[in-house]
Amino acid sequence: MCKKFNGIGASNGIALAKVYILKEEPIIIKDEETKNIDEEISLINSSIEKAKKDLENLKNIAKDKLGEEKAAIFEAHASILEDPVMSEEFVSLIKHKKYSASKSISEVANKYIEMFKAMDDQYFQERAADIKDVTERLLRYVLKLTVLDLATINEEVVIVAEDLTPSQTAQLNPLFVKGFACNVGGRTSHAAIMARSLEIPAVLGLKDILSKVKPNDIIAINGSNGDVELNPEDKKTWENLSNAFKQEKEELKKMKDQPTLTKDGYDKFILEANIGSPKDVEGVLENGAEGIGLFRSEFLYMDNDHFPTEEEQFNSYKEVVEKMNNKLVVIRTLDIGGDKKLSYFNFPSEMNPFLGYRAIRFTLDRKDIFRDQIRALLRASAYGHLGIMFPMIATIDEFLAAKDFTLECKKELEKEGHKIGKNLEIGMMVEIPAAAVNAENFAKHADFFSIGTNDLIQYSMAADRMSENVAYLYQPYNPSILNLIKMTIDGGHKHNRWVGMCGEMAGEPNALPLLMGLGLDAYSMSATSVLKARSIMSKLTLKDTQELSEKALKCDKTDDVLKLVKDLMDKSL
Repeated sequence: MCKKFNGIGASNGIALAKVYILKEEPIIIKDEETKNIDEEISLINSSIEKAKKDLENLKNIAKDKLGEEKAAIFEAHASILEDPVMSEEFVSLIKHKKYSASKSISEVANKYIEMFKAMDDQYFQERAADIKDVTERLLRYVLKLTVLDLATINEEVVIVAEDLTPSQTAQLNPLFVKGFACNVGGRTSHAAIMARSLEIPAVLGLKDILSKVKPNDIIAINGSNGDVELNPEDKKTWENLSNAFKQEKEELKKMKDQPTLTKDGYDKFILEANIGSPKDVEGVLENGAEGIGLFRSEFLYMDNDHFPTEEEQFNSYKEVVEKMNNKLVVIRTLDIGGDKKLSYFNFPSEMNPFLGYRAIRFTLDRKDIFRDQIRALLRASAYGHLGIMFPMIATIDEFLAAKDFTLECKKELEKEGHKIGKNLEIGMMVEIPAAAVNAENFAKHADFFSIGTNDLIQYSMAADRMSENVAYLYQPYNPSILNLIKMTIDGGHKHNRWVGMCGEMAGEPNALPLLMGLGLDAYSMSATSVLKARSIMSKLTLKDTQELSEKALKCDKTDDVLKLVKDLMDKSL
């Protein structure tokens, strides 16, 4: 019987295939005392070694399929297995309470999972899911249960599950796994991010889809709008939707070497890509991006067991700059703290680390660490067109301190005989409302602005976007946010500075006409979104988008803005 559901469209595309029910053997922890302490400790140690081998294999698979940035998830998982504190707690419970290996792991894991889930910090909330993934794998080895290998799937299926862990998602082969539908999850979950990288359609947050499916059911999913149909009566409609999506993808490929032009011939907009490592440059070039608007340098630090040296950083930055062949590469200086931690550095404990000691506040305080990065960036600037961008700038004093420090390092390097790029640019992220409001004055000193919408929105709305209770306040299209963006753009343009955006909003189809009308110059997004953005821009006139934005700035509510956008898109696309 046909049944319809609607969830969260987390990765675009259409899938129609047989259901593959992902239900692992349940992990049952028996409440019984151990009779052999040494045997239980040995069982934990051997299981850790097996799990570590799995994670090393998964990391290599993820690197090949998804790039360094996504593979870093498994580095984090390995660090959990190697955490001496957790291991000591396992052993302590076995020795002193005579727990079995499985019960000790379960007790310790649950303690940390609950503790991290209760925290406001996004980083720690994600760590809860990571700990669950890792310790469940460990428990399966301890209990001698099957550890599923999804890489062995050899027929076309749509996976239906409670959730997909990062380790499971990394195993998926898009040749056979045509999509997945899960009870839980959202667009920012690990599973969603990895699905988009693999270009596998995904619908999440379906709540009870797993209880509704049976083996050999046929399922259809639309990863764009979240629609799901079980045993569809009209398969032809879904096949047509799938063919239309594939055709659109093929059409978009034709846009790769085309200039970025509006329908009425305006050619000043630039479409760029965000990257996390040098390996990601290949995707940037394949998708016809005109530059890199954000290189997240923190991944060089997070993928390490030490602060990377000047030479290590220089080699990475140089590789990217050279590959981009004189197209602008904007590299953000170390944006660490808040939701991003380092295994080899302990940040001070704070009530609200998102508003604390992080990003530029950290690097200006630790100039020994900052110096290595700035020198590496300056040296790399000799090999192409480089922009250095400071994150989390709140005051002009902060920006000038960072800029002056950069210029000091430049003098040092020139004395040492190093060449520095002649077209080097020094700019800043605008992600704090105070910077947006004061943009005109910042523009006297910064060469460019790049708007980080994720933080700008949550700081403006005083709402953590990872908190389900206040998720409704994450409103990119709220007129107050649009006015802050307009203020930033106008402030930059008053002093002939270009203004870009590197937050998620830059690649959203509904945002593009608004941002075009507001006068945004550069749009940096995931590489896979570039061709779609170029296609949308080619169907809109600058005049129409300017009229749209003018009306949107005067709206009362987000819904009013989106209605205006929909009317224009329906007319133009």
